[in-house]
Amino acid sequence: MKKIGLFYSFNSNNTARIAEAIASHFSEGQIEKINAELVTEKEFLSFENYILGVPTWFDGELPTYWDEFGPAIESMDIHAKSFALFGLGDQKGYPENFVDALGIMANLLESRGARLVGYTSVEGYNFEHSKAIRDNHFLGLAIDIKNQPTITEKWIENWVGQLKKEFV
Repeated sequence: MKKIGLFYSFNSNNTARIAEAIASHFSEGQIEKINAELVTEKEFLSFENYILGVPTWFDGELPTYWDEFGPAIESMDIHAKSFALFGLGDQKGYPENFVDALGIMANLLESRGARLVGYTSVEGYNFEHSKAIRDNHFLGLAIDIKNQPTITEKWIENWVGQLKKEFV
């Protein structure tokens, strides 16, 4: 498997904690951690396999750093590159837009030719709506550490096992 770029905000405590947990399931040297708030286009394009931390902010929005980097992604050729997304949300506090940012980012990446991997089941969650669902699956790993802290590690472990099979 080619080296994986793990992009997330180093300043977002919960997202950083989940990213570190994800990274811990890979071998030494398989993952390069990149601060999504400081990433350059050249650095972003230097990988073939990606894991992006995309928490949902406010009422279903991308975090500012991904929103600001979106126009750069819109001009990139990322055909044949594989992307796995994980996102944090609050299914009880924001049930009408749970992990919407995953869906927003997935659509942006796919519009540029990216290959999405790491879909997960919607079973075990309780929410009203999400832009991150396709064919009854999340377009990545949905994490709700506020309301489901005891199952987060198991979901991460299972998801990383899936990614190891899906990344090329």
